[in-house]
Amino acid sequence: MDFFALTIFSGMFETFAAHGIIRRALESGRISMTPVNIRDYAAGRHRETDDRPYGGGSGMVMKPEPLAAAIKDARARCPEARTVLLSPRGTRFDQHAARKYAGCKGLIFVCGRYEGLDERICDGYIDDEISIGDYVLTGGELAAMVVMDAVIRHIPGTLGAEDAAECDSFSDQRLEHAHYTRPRFFEGRAVPDVLLSGNHREIEHWRMESALLQTLIRRPDLVENTGLTKQEKQVVKKWCRYLESLVSE
Repeated sequence: MDFFALTIFSGMFETFAAHGIIRRALESGRISMTPVNIRDYAAGRHRETDDRPYGGGSGMVMKPEPLAAAIKDARARCPEARTVLLSPRGTRFDQHAARKYAGCKGLIFVCGRYEGLDERICDGYIDDEISIGDYVLTGGELAAMVVMDAVIRHIPGTLGAEDAAECDSFSDQRLEHAHYTRPRFFEGRAVPDVLLSGNHREIEHWRMESALLQTLIRRPDLVENTGLTKQEKQVVKKWCRYLESLVSE
């Protein structure tokens, strides 16, 4: 899969590409990542990529000509890529979107700066506008890295275990179960015995219960949106019986 990041700070992506899963995915050839400096497509000695907004107001707006030229160049290198603008007004990015984008041939990320970019670029060159949350960043670079990281995890072969991405939080609208590692005892707290039992069926059941509990405590909206599975209903009924026994004492 081919990734392009259109930015005026291309150096930011060098560090991002140099570590962990991203580096291994690049080295294996499963992905390519090309930072594209928008200034290279700007005219004039100063290679200006922004100008004052028509109608007045504070801040500057990214000029359409350099952006259009950069997008056209990236599309020529990967004609089937989708062009994505990182924007506060975009659709909220989530795990479902990450899986969907992982099936694309390529993604061209337009990293805005200043007050935004000329609306004619949004109308004529952008396939999707996405947001990673209801807050404002200085530029789209960090948001693009977040989206890339989430998408790359869903590309086959990029993770150590083939099913690792499917076990991540939000993959089934549940937060991930609690995790434990060595030592067995830490500050008076022990690892749950079931995780040491070697009984894989019981371990999977414990993980399902743990994931449900984590979700109900931290993100009950996820349960409200999807409802409970048959197995989860049985677990909740067991919890209810236990709570009723405490109340009746």
